Amino acid sequence: SLVLQAVFNLLIPDHSADAFSPPRLGSPGPWDALLERLLGGLGRWDAEHFLFIAERGYLFEHNCAFLPLFPLSLRALACLWPPQLQPRSRLLLSAALLNSLLSVLAAAALYGLGRAVLRRRGEAFLAALLFSLSPAGVFMAAAYSESMFAFLAFSAMWQLEKGQSWLGGLLFSLASGARANGLINAGFFLYSRGKRFALQLQVGAASVRKLPLMWKQVLSLASSAALMCAGIFLPFALFQYYAYVRFCGPGTGLDQTVPEPLLQLARDKGYRVAGMDGAKPPWCSQHFPVVYSYIQDTYWNVGFLRYFELRQIPNFLLALPVTLLGSWAAWTYVSTNPRHCLTLGLERSKSEEKGKPRDGFCGPAAFVYVVHATALLAFGFSCMHVQVLTRFLGSSSPILYWFPAHLLQEHEPLLWSAGTDNPTSGKPLGKSPSSCVKGTLDNLVMRLLLNWRLITPLSKSVLGFFLCYWLLGLILHCNFFPWT
Repeated sequence: SLVLQAVFNLLIPDHSADAFSPPRLGSPGPWDALLERLLGGLGRWDAEHFLFIAERGYLFEHNCAFLPLFPLSLRALACLWPPQLQPRSRLLLSAALLNSLLSVLAAAALYGLGRAVLRRRGEAFLAALLFSLSPAGVFMAAAYSESMFAFLAFSAMWQLEKGQSWLGGLLFSLASGARANGLINAGFFLYSRGKRFALQLQVGAASVRKLPLMWKQVLSLASSAALMCAGIFLPFALFQYYAYVRFCGPGTGLDQTVPEPLLQLARDKGYRVAGMDGAKPPWCSQHFPVVYSYIQDTYWNVGFLRYFELRQIPNFLLALPVTLLGSWAAWTYVSTNPRHCLTLGLERSKSEEKGKPRDGFCGPAAFVYVVHATALLAFGFSCMHVQVLTRFLGSSSPILYWFPAHLLQEHEPLLWSAGTDNPTSGKPLGKSPSSCVKGTLDNLVMRLLLNWRLITPLSKSVLGFFLCYWLLGLILHCNFFPWT
């Protein structure tokens, strides 16, 4: 990805986009020019906000739509590079290296999570390979917070599956400091505790003697859930307080330290500058002042069904593949497990009672992840700029990778003969699945791509979506063309 974005950025002229583009201050040296040519494609669109925040803090009000964990990490890492480089060059280099590391760690976390939930090593491995070719791949490489969020969210889910509730809660808390949709991850912890309690009640009939013990368990569950949710919400809440102090408090004379080119940009574009005297922003007078929702509403017109306009049809078409894939995943799971879904997974199934629950994507353990992905899909489709659905789901939900891996293993004979898990044929055509356990897994995605003419139309559709969006993202996004 890093090599291709550099090649495409050199060959294709940048589009003149109406996006946040602060003026470059200072005179770049030869090393700055080289880094800009090699890594400049990683600093487009929202990456400009992250790089600007990392360099100058939350100077403009609309910068507060981007949470601080990722830019703070860039600023800390940028201190390692020679001071002769311009701040932007050091930050670009930091973003390239940090996201390269985090995307690899996210793939590893997704693999571990897949083994814990799907209980099929081959399917989990295939899903991790698909993540490495994610349709949101350009955002995993660019100076965006997607790689960081994916690593933290997948790691937290994995720890929760292993029973490490407090470590999982800590990682979820960090994730909510990287992206606002991390707040919804509190549902994983609530569901985990609620399901454990519900299954305990089904072990034996509750007697009068057990009632005090049951109430004690309920109080313990409620207190731990409240404490964990508070921890997950804390980074977001603290950032809202920080924004309130910065933009709603009295003037701090900050305008004297802001370079004149940035002040001129604010005047030209109508940006509100922190610490400037003048009328307070409207959100400051709200009972619960939340700058994030105000910026989404005022600056980007984000709201329920606001994007449903004829001129947005191209963006809906961009989001169509991931919308269909997510909807298909939800329908497949619900139609396979209707009773499990109606009981919200809180009733012990016969297979679980026998100690042999169904594994794979359609197993009971995947229920909460399907609900999470479906909720994100419905919210993103109806309330957000719909074209961001691909990276929204690609960095937040393992379902975007588990379900395609499930489809490939269930319908692609070439994978059956490769010795991967095959839920339909009983046993593979070639090697034994035990070869997966012995560590002989190869790159199955490359195997399918190299045998493109032999694979099924369904496999071509799935891999075509992943490959095309990965490649088009590098071509278009890195040259300031509109993308997902």
